Amino acid sequence: MQITKLNQLIEEVKNKPNKRLVAAFPNDAHSIEAINEAVELGLIDATLVGDEQKIKAVCEKYNYDISKFEIINETVDTKSATKAVELINSGKGDILMKGLISTDKYMRAILNKQNGLVPPKGILTHITILENPNYHKLLVVSDVAIIPVPDLKQKIAITNYLVKTAKSLNIEKPKVAIIAATEQVSLAMPATTDAALLSKMGERGQIKDALIEGPLALDLAIDMESVNLKGLKSEVAGNADCLLFPNIETGNVFYKTNTKLAKAEVGAIVAGAKVPCILSSRGDSAQTKLYSIALASLVS
Repeated sequence: MQITKLNQLIEEVKNKPNKRLVAAFPNDAHSIEAINEAVELGLIDATLVGDEQKIKAVCEKYNYDISKFEIINETVDTKSATKAVELINSGKGDILMKGLISTDKYMRAILNKQNGLVPPKGILTHITILENPNYHKLLVVSDVAIIPVPDLKQKIAITNYLVKTAKSLNIEKPKVAIIAATEQVSLAMPATTDAALLSKMGERGQIKDALIEGPLALDLAIDMESVNLKGLKSEVAGNADCLLFPNIETGNVFYKTNTKLAKAEVGAIVAGAKVPCILSSRGDSAQTKLYSIALASLVS
């Protein structure tokens, strides 16, 4: 059955063998709350690499059973991230999670050329699953956080990650909308020409197991009334499962408009590393972090 709500992710993961999450510097209450709930629900096992005293203080304050976690004491944030990546590389973890450490330091550990998690010629991208109360199903979107202006090669990789993630939601043949400002191909707008190429690659099976349509303006991707008014014939338009954005500005504004104005719920991971990496903001809610843990477990 297709997963159409984020809370269904949790039920889906409960039926699978536990993966081990390794958290880098999880000294904050939100991270520990999300990890504790994920352990309580039977979604994961957890290793916390951080300041042991602070972790214990949070657990005591909220009455969490600290014996459920493996704790590795490391009081320096950068060393914590390096150690967490080292555990993943040695086979002692299946998911990496960011705690109370800045994004640049966390990503530096992942991207380290000698000891990081990115395969040769690997492309990292940020994948978000978004539940908007005004849309009839989940949306899988990218990139809103990592690649500023993806070139065609990166867009091909992102499209494949979107398809893989959507298929983990039991969507047999995901519908991918390649977003631009218009549905018309214009040589003056590279986003439209890239979209047309991606669409043709999907049509010819160079990108497999998906229906790919582009360029599509956002209204045509997600609003059937707009599709009917414009008379567009498409298997994707008005009913997209996945959205690929032309640059980080459009993706990031879409993400924040949904979460701040439409009160959408999200779960997100970084795809393209050896394991799924959770890149939640330090200000994200425990619920967002829990959904991200469930998503990482599902695609791991």
